[in-house]
Formats: sequence, structure tokens, C-alpha cells
Amino acid sequence: MSAFEMMFTLLGLLLGLAIAEILGGLSRAVRLRRTAKPVRIGWLTPLLGTFVMLDLTRFWLEAWSVRDQLLVDYPSLVGILLIVGIYYLAATLIFPDDPEEWPDYDAWYEGQNRIVLGGMVVANVAASLGMLALEAASGAPAEQRLMSEEALMVGDFAILVTLALLVALIVVKSRRAKAVLLATLIALHLLVGVVDHII
Repeated sequence: MSAFEMMFTLLGLLLGLAIAEILGGLSRAVRLRRTAKPVRIGWLTPLLGTFVMLDLTRFWLEAWSVRDQLLVDYPSLVGILLIVGIYYLAATLIFPDDPEEWPDYDAWYEGQNRIVLGGMVVANVAASLGMLALEAASGAPAEQRLMSEEALMVGDFAILVTLALLVALIVVKSRRAKAVLLATLIALHLLVGVVDHII
């Protein structure tokens, strides 16, 4: 096993656990809807969970795309663990551990959203800075860079819009506006995924 495979195994394990946290929370909520004391799931918590899973997937793909340029050393491993740790923490806070105590998941969202969304801002900024550092360290001419100019422009635009929408989600008060912003983030991630595949 190469050093990168060892590091990517750890990365994949932690990202997989984060996704399992989100899916497990949704599963508990759906099961509770069928009991004598049902919960109101609402839109905000499932939309947030969907966005975080898509963002995790994007990060996983970006890490894989730079596997040949990534230096496997202690600082790199700590940096990646920091980003993945933030993703994992955010994922564990999306759904309540004890759903019976939260009959309205929108109320849970209101109590946790700043921590989750703030973590997503930090993780995305850290991942973007890491990608910029790898791009700068490669020193390759434009035709040999990690990503094409078009892919870089799409990625830069997407991260700026994502960060702006995350900050808006932190400050906006209306639940309807929050649902629209989360749906927009989901649509943006899906669109960028398709565009990246085409480019």
C-alpha cells in the first residue's frame, strides 16, 4: 500500500462515517414518523443534510483528482484531517441524537445551523486554500496544471457562490428563505458536478 493509499483510506473512512451520520439521522426521523409520537421533519434539516453530503462528495472527488500532486507528509495529513474532521462534526450535528426530544426538526435546525454552516464555510475555505497551494506548488505550465482553465473558473465561481450562500444562510431569519438558499446550494453542486464532468 502506497502512502497516498494509506492516507486516502483514512480520508475515505472519515468521509464515509460523516455520510453515514447524515443517512442514519434521516433514517431515525423517518422511523419516528410512523410511531405514536411522530416528529415533524420539515424541509430545513433534510436539505441541509443533502447539501452536506453533496459537499462531502465534491471534496472527496477533489482529493482524488490531486492524488498525484499531494505530498503525503505530516502537515498534509493534519490539514486533511482538520478539513475532514470539520465535515464529520458538521454531519453529526445535522440530525438530533435523540429524535424523540425534538418533535420539530426545524427547531433543531435553528439551534444547530450556525455551527454546521460555519463549519462548512471553514471546511470549504480550507479546501480551497489547499487546492490553491497545490496548484502553486506544482509550478506547471497552464497546459499541465491539475485542472484546465475552464474547470478552475467554474470551480472558483462555484466556491464563491457557495460561500456567499452559506453566509446568507447564517444570517437570514426566514425559514422559507433558508429552504430556498439550501435548495440553491444543492442545485449549484449538482450543476457544477455535471459541468465538471463535461469539461
